[in-house]
Amino acid sequence: MTNLLKKRSLVQEAAALRAGTDDPVDAVHRTCDRIDAVDPEVRAFVAETGRRTRLLKAARRAAAAVRDPAGRPVLHGVPVGIKDIVRVDGLPTRAGSALPPEVLGGRQAGVVDRLYAAGALIAGKTVTAEFAVTAPGPTRNPHNPAHTPGGSSSGSAAAVAAGMVPLAIGTQTVGSMIRPAAYCGVVGFKPGYGRIPVDGVIPNAASFDTLGCYATDVAGVALAASVLVDGWRPEAVVGPGPRPVLGVPAGPYLERADDAALRAFEEQQELLRSAGYTVHEVPVMDDFEQIVEQLFTMNRYEVARAHRDWFARFGDRYRRQTTAAIQEGRMIGDAAYEAARIRRHAFRARLAADRAAAGVDLWIAPSATGPAPAGLTTTGTSIMCLPWSNAGLPALSLPAGRAPNGLPLGLQLIGGSGTDEELLQGAAGIEHVLNGEARKRDVLNRGAGDGDVAAGDGARVDGGGRNDGGGRNGGDRRDDGGPAPDGPALRA
Repeated sequence: MTNLLKKRSLVQEAAALRAGTDDPVDAVHRTCDRIDAVDPEVRAFVAETGRRTRLLKAARRAAAAVRDPAGRPVLHGVPVGIKDIVRVDGLPTRAGSALPPEVLGGRQAGVVDRLYAAGALIAGKTVTAEFAVTAPGPTRNPHNPAHTPGGSSSGSAAAVAAGMVPLAIGTQTVGSMIRPAAYCGVVGFKPGYGRIPVDGVIPNAASFDTLGCYATDVAGVALAASVLVDGWRPEAVVGPGPRPVLGVPAGPYLERADDAALRAFEEQQELLRSAGYTVHEVPVMDDFEQIVEQLFTMNRYEVARAHRDWFARFGDRYRRQTTAAIQEGRMIGDAAYEAARIRRHAFRARLAADRAAAGVDLWIAPSATGPAPAGLTTTGTSIMCLPWSNAGLPALSLPAGRAPNGLPLGLQLIGGSGTDEELLQGAAGIEHVLNGEARKRDVLNRGAGDGDVAAGDGARVDGGGRNDGGGRNGGDRRDDGGPAPDGPALRA
């Protein structure tokens, strides 16, 4: 049986391709071989006839175009997965929907232009929840195919976790980058709102939509960010910096995480304190329920208007969750939307003031309420990402141990407005601490016997308990963090 987990280092592969010790043609064969071997089970990529032939042509052009290693761009020959709401010339955009792809067509996304300019090859489109809302695609979690990979950037996260590509592009409106990163055990980076242009990306909620990327480590997402993010300041992420002061957002927000996630989070705090980090508990967001409602009001209003024309023509082809979000959004008037927008502005200012008053450089929190839920009918809840996306802040998820059932957990790091570079620099140090602890536990557990749950790189997880929405997260909230199990969905 083929292992579904495999690590591919973006930094190492990119360096070898630039130096000429690896070749774009070989990288294509390696990528296509891996997709052929594991994607029939993981289902991270949108099916494409002639993928290898297309990529080999592109690889040969890339190899011939720049023969001098000194002139090769930073992502020369690197295969990249692209979430299927991002338009790529020559590849249909279906957005996980049953709408005719020609209806969804348009100019190629600027983020794809930047990848091409950096020398990358587009390995293909990765699966998304329908229109990046919450109706799940067919993708399975490579750690255990009976569990969700998260959403809506499910295919991109799973493709990196399964070693099909070393880099993949996703989007986040509420939790669509950070949650899949946690569930799939990879690093996910959501820049601050607006730092990667979203032209050529099918919109959902324009006040929140943000492009991001997945890799297996912080160095990989930093490399990708250097060519994707506007106004990137490379000097801010070079070399070690001072340890950031970490803030724990105590209060009703944090109580949304389940028992397993909170226990792990407490252990992570102690580990970081032992490594010399200052960790403060900061009471914030006492009005968290109102913050949630404010975001939902804006999101549902915007999704309804983004889909107004398509839904009028093809409403019968939309899935239940997306239809419910659109219909609810149509009931929200301009005055209610404007009031929510004003409340959001006040929330952002208050959160920034709380951070400054506490002397916090980075907020830390669980990336998700717990490990990936069992089954493929839900993408999990985005509630742990909601306030940070609402504030438009840069965020990153680091792999941070495992739940009792053997599935990955993530630690979420959140920077201040405009501090994407400082976030990644701080994340590199925290990643080093977490990786050291993971290696120590691996040594202690090696040979001890874990039942049917295997640990370590390339492991296949075939068992473990269910995550049925118990604990503090409860079963009384819909999978996007809202108040009713069958209520309208918003973009994950």
